[in-house]
Amino acid sequence: MSSPEAPSYREAHARSLSDPESFWSEAAAGLAWTRRWSRVLDDSQAPFYRWFPGATLNTCYNALDRHVEAGRGEQTALIYDSAMLDRVRSYSYLELQREVAVTAGALRALGVESGDRVLIYMPMVPEALMTMLACARLGAIHSVVFGGFASKELATRIDDATPKVLVLASCGLEPGRTVEYKPLVDGALQVCRHQPERCVVLQREAAEAPLQGGRDIDWREFRAAAKPVSCVEVGATDPVYILYTSGTTGVPKGVVRDTGGHAVALHWSLQKVYGMRPGDVFWAASDIGWVVGHSYIVYAPLLLGCTTVLYEGKPVGTPDSGAFWRVVCEHKVNALFTAPTAIRAIKREDPGAERVADFDLSSLRTLFLAGERADPDTVRWAEKALGIPVIDHWWQTETGWPMAANCMGIEVLPVKRGSPTVAVPGFDVRVVDDEGQELARTDSSESEGGHIVVKLPLPPGSLPTLWNNDEGYKSSYLECFPGYYQTADAGRIDTDGYLWIMSRTDDVINVAGHRLSTGGLEEILSEHADVAECAVVGVHDALKGQTPLGLVVLNAGAERVERELVEELVADVRETLGPVAAFKRVCVVRRLPKTRSGKILRRTLRAIADGEEYVTPATIDDPLILEEIGEALRARGQAT
Repeated sequence: MSSPEAPSYREAHARSLSDPESFWSEAAAGLAWTRRWSRVLDDSQAPFYRWFPGATLNTCYNALDRHVEAGRGEQTALIYDSAMLDRVRSYSYLELQREVAVTAGALRALGVESGDRVLIYMPMVPEALMTMLACARLGAIHSVVFGGFASKELATRIDDATPKVLVLASCGLEPGRTVEYKPLVDGALQVCRHQPERCVVLQREAAEAPLQGGRDIDWREFRAAAKPVSCVEVGATDPVYILYTSGTTGVPKGVVRDTGGHAVALHWSLQKVYGMRPGDVFWAASDIGWVVGHSYIVYAPLLLGCTTVLYEGKPVGTPDSGAFWRVVCEHKVNALFTAPTAIRAIKREDPGAERVADFDLSSLRTLFLAGERADPDTVRWAEKALGIPVIDHWWQTETGWPMAANCMGIEVLPVKRGSPTVAVPGFDVRVVDDEGQELARTDSSESEGGHIVVKLPLPPGSLPTLWNNDEGYKSSYLECFPGYYQTADAGRIDTDGYLWIMSRTDDVINVAGHRLSTGGLEEILSEHADVAECAVVGVHDALKGQTPLGLVVLNAGAERVERELVEELVADVRETLGPVAAFKRVCVVRRLPKTRSGKILRRTLRAIADGEEYVTPATIDDPLILEEIGEALRARGQAT
């Protein structure tokens, strides 16, 4: 809970909206600046807002050098834990600073200067983090592409970012297989209009890659003669990185993150949202290819002076459902941040949480869930298994840090399972109808809800625009509801101010004129004792427009007659929502198709069920599962 002298959540949130310049000026005081800003917020070019114009700083200096200069060089900065290699290595702040300074010197020797782009295509290895920080040290702009992305997807990002240098690993490691990266890079460069001047290759033992003379250089040779370099002064409004997110048109959108606002938001949020203190151990079990990895593996923990964990492994299968608990135990993790999918995977393999008892988890204070909706059953299971607060929170690649959360470093509010709690200070979250009119707050779970939007300006750390695409920024996020950022999520706000996110805007099912939330239906299905996880999509119906189709994955050891299980699930939905849901179709599947970050591919599932053509997404973790699900649906008469 908040201390007597600390502001309450409501006081902090109200002040962040009524006096944002004072609020964020105080937050910025926790960092080292080489030149102070001329003003906190420049709104003269709205809707292109700029935070801390005129100021200069260096993100890498704030993440490493200032901690070393403050006498904390021996504190552990990074723990690399590879379940794939059964290897653990730690780096102190001083060691990591030296590694990054040399890497920055090596990049400079290849001609990389402030403002140049460096594309990084690597798995969860320390060298990836070092390269990101080295770019920040030079004022260069990094663009990390998730390791293993297909050549075509990689090529579009290379052509858009036009990097001077591409840094890659020879391969990534997955349970039971090795993914060779170099052939994917070579394939991308064969079709790219833009060609990087050099490619730096980190050779991994599992699969060494052949090098192309004159273009490719081995990582060891790249660094061998390099001299460490100091941090470069960078404008607060200059980009620190570009991160691509899939666009609805098939063209990826390059989300830009500005240097000053990014550092302020992450330094502040790790304290106020996640309740961390310098010296704590923070573990974001994600990937550096995603925004979670950028924000809460690499930058936020180091900016605050915490220890960050870089984990190369899975929640299950490396070697079993106790993988996460081993990492927490061995490294004395204080807060774990992962996706609900990971917890559901663990729950599926260990429904009784028996493996939890095998480890000392006394260091763990909080579990944070984000990336998709955290259904109440998953939250309840984790609360019971761990005996600590389980905090669902909500944000997006575009915002870079949480928009809604139970702010553990301000005031701990009562938990309402299924809700990510309240808007984080800095975010003015509203719910509007199709015409942009704000909807009244309601406690009715049967409410149709509306479009979740955020009143402009967005706080520091959120995207100021898209890379070389101001018009795309406006058309994608700002034009539908003038004066607001469109999240493309749907839901409601209750009378206590709690936010309820039920679906993406395009995941609302319209059954004979009745709007049904996929999240609401999934919540009911997930309550069943035999269901490990589920997905509901709206499929075409000649009479009703759409009807819901449920796909369920069973808990390990659950052996059921499918017909009986379907009858039980249909009865559960009918009892909760009534016949209006028209819920009659359920199919048991081995697993759900997901992106590598854990998001269920609902659009693709709809296309399969409706008999439409679809393109296998480049981000899918197992392409064969789509064919398997299609066959299962057709065998049961569930697909067109």
